[in-house]
Amino acid sequence: MPSFSLLPRDEKFFDLLLESSQNMQIAATKLTELMIDYTDVEKKVEDIKTIEHVGDDLIHDIMRRLHRTFVTPIDREDIALLGERIDDVVDAIEETARYMIDFHINTPTDSAIQMARIVSSSADELTKAVRMLNKRHSRLEDILPVTVEIHRLENEADQVASKALGALFSGGAEAIEVLKWREIYSSLELAADQTESAATVLEGIVLKNA
Repeated sequence: MPSFSLLPRDEKFFDLLLESSQNMQIAATKLTELMIDYTDVEKKVEDIKTIEHVGDDLIHDIMRRLHRTFVTPIDREDIALLGERIDDVVDAIEETARYMIDFHINTPTDSAIQMARIVSSSADELTKAVRMLNKRHSRLEDILPVTVEIHRLENEADQVASKALGALFSGGAEAIEVLKWREIYSSLELAADQTESAATVLEGIVLKNA
């Protein structure tokens, strides 16, 4: 009787999670580029929207495979949750980019640029951690210092957002501008929050499997 191995299917989950994380990384880089070089805005926002569609396809692929795979390399709930949190980051990035057009923003603020850079750094760290999930290439415990850095970056994003909002409400800006930027900062903060949520999922995976 021929031998049967689930290993190729198992490895595919790691590949898909990494591909999803790398897609998130590209979206975060594109958002930072948009904020820093605020030209050809519609094209750049459309590019980010395309990346978001790729992310949707990847999370759907992960979920389909989970439904037809009996044995998974780590808990199926963790695979699903990690995939969803990564997708949430991309959604928040796309929402931020879309707001820049929908709200007719003329120029990004220094705080928006700073927060976009933090989100991009968080995406880089999260991708590094997701790559470590495959124990053939690293020890799972090596993920933990990376998640600590993601938590630090999320705290930094919170601080930047808090100061930016404080400046908005005390700087005599028109009410409509305050509302616009409050939504943009909230969306950027959500992107950072979701990278932290993904980091928390990774920490749980380490505790279960290390």
